[in-house]
Amino acid sequence: MDRFISFGVFVAAAAEGSLAAAARKFGLSPSMASKHVSALEAELGVRLMQRSTRKLTLTDAGRAYYLRCQRILEEVDEANREASDAQIVVRGPLRVAAPVTFGAMHLGGVVARYLDQHPEVTIDVRLDDQYVDLLAGGIDVAIRIGKLLDSDLVARRLAPCRMVFCAAPEFLTRHRLKHTLDDIRQAPRLVFSNAVSQGDWTATDAKGETHTFDGPIRLSSDNTQMLLAAALEGAGITYGPSFVFGEHLARGDLVTLLPKFQTVSLAIHAVYPSARHVTLKLRRFIDHLVASFGDTPPWPA
Repeated sequence: MDRFISFGVFVAAAAEGSLAAAARKFGLSPSMASKHVSALEAELGVRLMQRSTRKLTLTDAGRAYYLRCQRILEEVDEANREASDAQIVVRGPLRVAAPVTFGAMHLGGVVARYLDQHPEVTIDVRLDDQYVDLLAGGIDVAIRIGKLLDSDLVARRLAPCRMVFCAAPEFLTRHRLKHTLDDIRQAPRLVFSNAVSQGDWTATDAKGETHTFDGPIRLSSDNTQMLLAAALEGAGITYGPSFVFGEHLARGDLVTLLPKFQTVSLAIHAVYPSARHVTLKLRRFIDHLVASFGDTPPWPA
């Protein structure tokens, strides 16, 4: 017997609670559907289902086998779709949501390269630091940084992101600040006002002790690019993601503070509503995001 038909009959019977329903789905007689399940049981040497004239229930072994078979069939369906998609032109609108600073600093070039590869796709990018409801907003995919809140969304990791303390060399010289805990604690701060991640303005030393920094706030803003500009002008110390400050740290425009301390690490994910029936344009776009960022992202750590 065809192994995949047997898998399909078994999964359908388990889902529907009826061999007759599984038989109708595959255009088989009920007796033939039963033979497919019996063939699996004979090969495995274990009973998968308890059958009666009124009820069909899975055994413990059957429940475990059902989950594996379901996964195998989904992967086969995905492989078939990918093989068919290779001959299909990617086209149509794609709606993307992303945080303001990340999108402005790092998404434009990535989107442009995707559009160059797929000339029949159009993209609408909406930048907002507030989490949007993907289904209500008609969003195909959102980029999110830090803790993921929507358990019903599928997430794919794009890149790591480390939080950093930094300041302009001129600011440190003018205020005679050294890289000590006491100096950093008392220094004027440039603060992101919409921070939601745990561990904001904290660092952990080599002994595992966590230190919190709560010096006077000189400037707060809901935009980290503004804080970056203020830090470059020497207005104070700031704390934020490496994708914002990394390039300036690499050039020496800013200096990393407490470099031997551990700070919070955040992951950057692409999230979308469902793993099933994902459109080709979305699947290709997410693959493009992964390839563009990855475990070694383009911004210096």
